[in-house]
This record gives sequence, structure tokens and C-alpha cells, in this order.
Amino acid sequence: MRIARWCFWIALAAAGCSASNRGTSATEADPSSGAGESGEGSGEGSGAGGQDDPFGSGTDIGGNSGDVGNGGNGSGAPDNGCIERASLVYVLSQDNELYSFRPDRKEFTKIGVLGCRTGMDPNSMAIDRNAVAWVNYVEPDDSEGTLFKVSTEDASCEPSGATLSDGWSRLGMGFSSDLSRPDTEELFVAGATGTPGIGLGRIDGASVTPVGEFSGSMRDISAELTGTGDGRLFGFFTTTPVQLAEIDKETGEIIEATDLPGIETPSAWAFSFWGGDFYFYTAPSELGSSRTTNVSRYRPSDGSIDTDYMTNIGFRIVGAGVSTCAPLELPL
Repeated sequence: MRIARWCFWIALAAAGCSASNRGTSATEADPSSGAGESGEGSGEGSGAGGQDDPFGSGTDIGGNSGDVGNGGNGSGAPDNGCIERASLVYVLSQDNELYSFRPDRKEFTKIGVLGCRTGMDPNSMAIDRNAVAWVNYVEPDDSEGTLFKVSTEDASCEPSGATLSDGWSRLGMGFSSDLSRPDTEELFVAGATGTPGIGLGRIDGASVTPVGEFSGSMRDISAELTGTGDGRLFGFFTTTPVQLAEIDKETGEIIEATDLPGIETPSAWAFSFWGGDFYFYTAPSELGSSRTTNVSRYRPSDGSIDTDYMTNIGFRIVGAGVSTCAPLELPL
């Protein structure tokens, strides 16, 4: 069922252009771009917005010319309390590397290798309004999981203090804002430990509070999550065909869903919202395949699906996140 009513609230988003949609236009991070420090390793950064704390609040986006939130055109953005980096998408590779992503430019910029002290595997990621990445690591058998907080400036890492247990070790994750107070947000998670999935929860302090099972055909299906600055929450369900669904944050019930034919049912996956569009990062099983992640774009305003938006980008994405500061429509 196509989400037709989105045509009234989501404007056309970034179409972008590229010399080729083969491979990635990934570059090393340029500190002047707001995307982070260049080079690999966790390192010690100078802090967001020139502060000593790499997990600090940084510079107000409204005070910058040429800011990311407006496509770098210098037109200025609303004073929403967000730093410039919080308007970017971020992705996490299977090899523990953090990248920023500019969907309008089809451009990945490597920030560095995450400095989290764990032997677990990276699984999922969400980004808060301070441009801090919340990264879920998990044991291969799902017996244990944990959350770290990672700086999107230099990939340095610290424990979040959250405890994951009782089936919530492997997560889909996404922040969503409070519609009545857009500057506040909650971290929602989808339990993906084992089969079937256990539905929607949220991080309350140091633990997970279950919200409810997904409804209808999505019941028992695990999902990746992404939220928006207008208070919505969406799930990427790896059914056949894959589906995008809006989720009721109070109950876990599915509000509306749409099939996305042509987007592969993946082995490694993530997704994000940016500028009115949804971006799906998918890769097949490593067994017998050398192909890396493809990026597909779904545009709700006209129902179009571009499965060749970017192909075989050169690394496998296992997590993606975007904060509720990201634009709801095409930046000018």
C-alpha cells in the first residue's frame, strides 16, 4: 500500500548528480567541512565546535554560513539548536569504519576507525541531535550486546552506560523527536535478537523499555529504524519484497506500509531519511559474492524507487543513522 498522503507533507528531495553511479565518491575527511578529522584510528579530537569534549554540543547551525543543513549554499538555517554535523547522514561499515554521507552529492567521507574497546561486532547505529553516534555491538551468537557513544568528529568512543539483555542484544535503532517539543528526542530500538523479532522498545536511561509488538504482517519481523524531525518513526523490514512502514511510537503498531520492489532482501543492511527521501543500504551474503553495498533511494512524493542510486560502493554498510536535525525537504 503506497503511502500516498506523504505527497502532502514531504517535498521533493535531493536528486544530486554524479559522473558515475558505479562505486563510491568517498574521500578522507576534511576538518574544514565539518565531517570530521582525516585519517584512521580513534585518536583524540579537539572537540565538536572547537570544544575540548568530542561529545560536546558544538556550534549552533543557525550561526554558520554555507552550512550542511542548507546544502552549503550559505542561505542560513533556522536556529534549531543543532550543530552543523548533525544534518549529515552517517554510516558504519562492517570493518568498524565511520563515514559521513551527503546524499545530495552521492559522497561518503571517511572519518576514522571506531575506537570502541570491545571484541564484539558492529551491528547498528543511530545519531542524536548533538551529532553523537550510538553504536550497537553484538556477539555473533547474540548472547550479549552493548551500546557505545561515538564522536562523529573523530570516531573516538565511550561506553553509553546502557545495559542490553532479555532479547535486546541485537538492535535496529533510530532517534525520533517529540512532536510537541522538537528539540527533544527518544532513542527507539527494534529487537532483532533471534527469530522472531520482539518488536519496538526505547532506551530509558540505562535499560530498554519494551513498547509493543509490530502489528499485522510485520509481527515477529525484525527491522532497522529511522526517525524524523517532525516526530515520525519508520522501519525497514527485510521481507520479500522489502517494506517501509511508519510505526506508532506509543504501541509499535504499523500505521502504513509500502512494498519496495527491486530493492534486494539483504544480508547486511541499514537505512536513513534525509531531505524527504529514504535511503536503503543493502548488500548480499559474503559467501560467493564480492559485491559491496548498493544505495537505493525511495521518494515518497512521487513513489519512485531508484535502485541504482549508487552501486557497489566499495565497503559493506551495517549501520546508518541520521539525527532529527536532518532536513525534512530539499535544502536550497
